[in-house]
Amino acid sequence: MKAIIYECQANAKRIKFHIPYPAEKWRQSVKNIDSCWWHKSQKLWSILNTESNMNLLKSIFMDAYIMKPQDSVKRLPTVELDEGGLKIIEQIETKLILGAYSEHTIRSYKNAMVHYCSFFAQRDHKKITKDEIESYVYHLKSKYSISNSKQNVVINAIKFYYEKVLDLPREYYDIQRPKKARVLPNVLSKQEVLKLISSPKNIKHKSILTIIYSSGLRMSEVINLRVEDIHSDDMYIFIKGGKNQKDRRTVLSDKVLKMLRTYYVKEKPSYWLFEGATGGKYSESSITQIFRKAAKESKINPWATVHTLRHSFATHLLQSGVNLRHIQSLLGHSSSKTTEIYTHILNLSIDCVKSPLDITEEKDNLGT
Repeated sequence: MKAIIYECQANAKRIKFHIPYPAEKWRQSVKNIDSCWWHKSQKLWSILNTESNMNLLKSIFMDAYIMKPQDSVKRLPTVELDEGGLKIIEQIETKLILGAYSEHTIRSYKNAMVHYCSFFAQRDHKKITKDEIESYVYHLKSKYSISNSKQNVVINAIKFYYEKVLDLPREYYDIQRPKKARVLPNVLSKQEVLKLISSPKNIKHKSILTIIYSSGLRMSEVINLRVEDIHSDDMYIFIKGGKNQKDRRTVLSDKVLKMLRTYYVKEKPSYWLFEGATGGKYSESSITQIFRKAAKESKINPWATVHTLRHSFATHLLQSGVNLRHIQSLLGHSSSKTTEIYTHILNLSIDCVKSPLDITEEKDNLGT
């Protein structure tokens, strides 16, 4: 049994490595490294790329590791487009901006279409068949092991291009999609949430994590909050242009309001509620770092992410007896089916359930 350490390319920020599933001690050891992170889609771990971290990693694995080139990770290559390809990307970006799509969607679709245009360079895109497009998606899946979510992004980007830019009928982009996984959202207990949001000493960091949980916000919604969006008189937070450009109101906690007033006096934000060092919006990467640090210090579920706080908000409201329709409204879900996923979490509660083996033991004194 050997670990795999992937050789770092020039200017690489992180060292990626693979730990065999049975190697529990190795996993526990690397989790204690401050910058350690698990990349679920790639099934790899990573830490900051420093000489000391590399030496630490080798000392943990001792002689039970092998070095492999970074190509083994099967990343999509960086490609350069010709003038025609660049024009297509520009057309797609224009349509996305006019359609008021989010920055994240614009970036994802453009990246997906760069590889598509490179793969079909010198081809008339209007003459590319559905079978050829499916073969392209299969190529990405088989050669680069792209995740199901990435596969859907690629398909959605192609769909957008043919429908909105080329004005072609549906047959051109009605492509086979991956089977949708039934994944339950990760949820923290109330005690874990309290540990987490109590961990930061910095008032801004504490306020960010607390408001995400207490109001069920997405990370993009937090960084777009303005000072004027906090309505203390009517005790609600106004979310301007949330997902799918939907405005909504969500609950404002009494405790959060007191915390925000303390934060406001100290930090004096001018326009954005949470500002970066230069006065602009706070970044998503900064929020992720705050969360990771707090999660490690509070020793909560190591697989939790910032979005786990939003899932926990919904689940805890449902546990408290709040109507599902109200939760849907607070979260900004378009469909009630999206919100119903939290009912499955409650249905899995095992507090009042005994294993049949335990019942058998009680009746037959098994093992006594």
